[in-house]
Amino acid sequence: MNNLHTQYEDFLNEAATNKEPFEQFAKTRLAGATKIAQNAEQKGGDAMLTYHHFAVKLPIYRQAAEGKFKLNKAMDALDKQMSKLNAGVRNDVKLRQVEFQKIVGLIEVWGELIIKFHETH
Repeated sequence: MNNLHTQYEDFLNEAATNKEPFEQFAKTRLAGATKIAQNAEQKGGDAMLTYHHFAVKLPIYRQAAEGKFKLNKAMDALDKQMSKLNAGVRNDVKLRQVEFQKIVGLIEVWGELIIKFHETH
């Protein structure tokens, strides 16, 4: 688990200090998320939660890296995932761990790309 933890910290720190153009940023994030997802999948067990968290990010990073990022679509997608999370943890908790990890992963990727888009445009 320590190796996954270190990779995740590196992944977060790289996002916080990165000054590259939007599409390059998305390519770099795609590479990092791919590595973490692959390593978690190989490890199996509890690391599969990490796999699910990062695997959902890959197609979104890929689209952004290819110049297909649409801010309005991203905002709508972020709102949708925030609503799903809110509904899933209110009163009678309806989410399972895997679904929770996927939703939080989507919230992260959309939010991160929206922030980066505003910083670079």
